[in-house]
Formats: sequence, C-alpha cells, structure tokens
Amino acid sequence: MKHAALVAALLTAFAGTAYAAAPMMSPEWTAQACDAWNKDADLTTGLADKWIKNDKGRGYKIIHLYRTDCGEATATELKIVAKDGKAMCVYGGAVQNAQLDDSVDYVMHAETKRWEEMGAGEYGPMKAMTFRRLKFTGPMMEAMGVMGPFEAFLKLPGKIPGDKACPAK
Repeated sequence: MKHAALVAALLTAFAGTAYAAAPMMSPEWTAQACDAWNKDADLTTGLADKWIKNDKGRGYKIIHLYRTDCGEATATELKIVAKDGKAMCVYGGAVQNAQLDDSVDYVMHAETKRWEEMGAGEYGPMKAMTFRRLKFTGPMMEAMGVMGPFEAFLKLPGKIPGDKACPAK
C-alpha cells in the first residue's frame, strides 16, 4: 500500500512538470504567441491596411522579440503576412531571418518584469516607449500610427503562460 501511494505521488509530481509553461519568449512560447495573434482581431484586422503592406514587396514582415535580461541571443521571431485581407502570423519560433530591414521589420525587447507589466495591461506602448521600458528598432512613425494594435501585441505576454526561466540559447 505504501508503495502504491509513493508511485502515485511520484507520477503526480512528474505529471505536473510535464505541463509546465515554456519559458516566456522561447521558440515554443512564440509559436503560441503566433496562434494568439491570429485569434486577436485588433492584430489581424487592425494591422491589415498600411502596416502589413509596408513590406518592400517581400510579402511579409518580421518581428524579433526577446527579454533583455535573457540576452539578444535568445530572440525569437514572428512572421506576419497579408492573407485574406488580414495580417496573419504564419510562423512563430526560432529566428529564421537573421537580417532584418529596419524600415519594415521590428526588434522589440524589454526586461522580463516590463513584459509582464505590459502583458497585464498596466500600461500601453506610449508609456512603454516614453520611459524606455520597451526598446525597439523599426519604423517608428509606422508604429505610432498603429497604437491600438500595438497595445494588443504588448498584452500577449499576459495571455500566454510563460516560465520566468530564460530560454535556452
């Protein structure tokens, strides 16, 4: 009887760890962010006009994101394309496009604490950029023109469970 209780306790412990959230902004987490993007009308329709069309004829935009305290080497990537009149995420995961064009693509990073605050909706993109809590490169004027969808993007860390451990490099 004691043996069965011990086995049950061990199985419960291992089962709990098997379902642990992936580290925030790991390739696995970013794949979930891609799925969440496609379910968010503020992102899919709010970025469907001029934003997604500014792609230099490539047919896509790239966003790299990472947690500053984990380092740039842990960056992941979202690939966004125009599809059926919407801005749709077709890839989320490890970086596939190392060379970005900062006139159309974005790199965004912030300390873990700041991603969590933005994800919780404590403040939006204007405050995040004004106080340098969110750092990014990319077309600044374009970003300023899509603050609503940009705010929806910053809330993704609050919608997708993520472990605080830094992603593996």
